[in-house]
Amino acid sequence: MKKIAKGLLQVTGLTAFSLLINALTSVLHLPIPGSIFGMVVLFILLELGVVQLNWVDIGASWLLAELLLFFIPSAIGVMKYTSLLEADGLRLLALLLIGTFAVMSCSGLLTGAIYKARERRSS
Repeated sequence: MKKIAKGLLQVTGLTAFSLLINALTSVLHLPIPGSIFGMVVLFILLELGVVQLNWVDIGASWLLAELLLFFIPSAIGVMKYTSLLEADGLRLLALLLIGTFAVMSCSGLLTGAIYKARERRSS
């Protein structure tokens, strides 16, 4: 029960942080989405030790585990655009496949580079 309460408190804190960063992004007229800016800020705060990992670990793990649920509204919203899918569905599919491949490739290359750099440092 204590773990559930701690997780709910962490999810509430992450939600409040997200809303705060979204508002800040709007006020500062930043050209990037608040969610992306928020992830960068949270990463920096975690790296600097301002935010401890145990302050967000249970809530973040739960949100990641339930991530698929957050895509259901988007998937249902796509159904409103059947005419667009009929006209440009193949182009959109190609774009999604190319984008997915590009992200996976870049992520793999970056992970490999980080791994090699850490190996060199530890040797």
